[in-house]
Amino acid sequence: MANRRASITDLAKALNLSASTVSRALADHNDVSEATKERVRALAKELNYQPNQLAAALRRGRSKTLGVLVPHITGNFFPHVVHGIATEASKSGYNVLICQSDEDVQQEKKNIDLFMNAQVEGILVSLANTTQDFAHFDAVKDQRLPLVFFDRIIEGFQGPNVSAVVLNDYLGAYQAVSHLIEQGCTRIAIFSGPLHVNINKNRYQGYVDALTAHGLPLRPEYVSHHADINLKSGTQAMRKLLRMAQRPDAVFASNDLAIVGAMQVAKEQGLRVPDDIALVGFSNEAFTELTEPTLTSVDQRSEQMGRTAVRLLLKLLNRPATASPLKPVVLEPKLIVRDSSVRLARKERN
Repeated sequence: MANRRASITDLAKALNLSASTVSRALADHNDVSEATKERVRALAKELNYQPNQLAAALRRGRSKTLGVLVPHITGNFFPHVVHGIATEASKSGYNVLICQSDEDVQQEKKNIDLFMNAQVEGILVSLANTTQDFAHFDAVKDQRLPLVFFDRIIEGFQGPNVSAVVLNDYLGAYQAVSHLIEQGCTRIAIFSGPLHVNINKNRYQGYVDALTAHGLPLRPEYVSHHADINLKSGTQAMRKLLRMAQRPDAVFASNDLAIVGAMQVAKEQGLRVPDDIALVGFSNEAFTELTEPTLTSVDQRSEQMGRTAVRLLLKLLNRPATASPLKPVVLEPKLIVRDSSVRLARKERN
């Protein structure tokens, strides 16, 4: 017993009582004598007995647990979303069970099964970038388990128990590219992730529409799509761009890691940032304030997204099954302008 958690059964055996009597004694029921209660409490304290809150909740038909599934817990964005989720869930008396898919749809399916077998009261999920078959989410919807997508969502996936919270990724990209144009950039490249993922599709469209609105052509040779947009893909894409006869004078990436890769290559080749090439990322990772120069990026309202996702899920928990679907919540992005993209002010100072 010393190597494991003491149970009600252990207490009952040691005291020669029934498990139900021990349980009622711990709950201070009137049908158990004070003497018996004292014996039970003394042994419980001696053995450091702790009640199994999950088992008790399940007996009441409530697990008070939410399942949270993210693609990964590296970087700045998803840890901050999870922090927002955990903080908001705790305020309402819920625990969270956190899993990561590692951008693998098969692992994502296993985690959804785990949540359902664990009898979570709701699921919050951001899709893996390899997910294109959504049958495992159909199963969640069919069981009427509250389901809230955040950041990476299934567009058009609806139901009385389904909702979503997203950033206006289109607007964030549009603002970022417009800022580069306002700084005098005319040949702007983009590093994007796979377009079947909503955030990449919307950021790419924001890039395209910003060019069009400012009378600039879309140059296919300046567009790079990657299965996994990260430091390595950003490095590779930048090297390819800089081999062109007419290289770009700016790069916008839908991920901060990719733009840091681009910055490293630019410096290796003796280019000045932002004078020779201006750079803007997306996510506002913590390291964007530590690079040299500091990195302009779009803030994704990560913690606010997590809190909002939990509030939506709790609304779903308390709505009748016949209620109409809750509309997705769209958060507004914020462009954080730093030194990697500001050209005009530098010229004015010189």
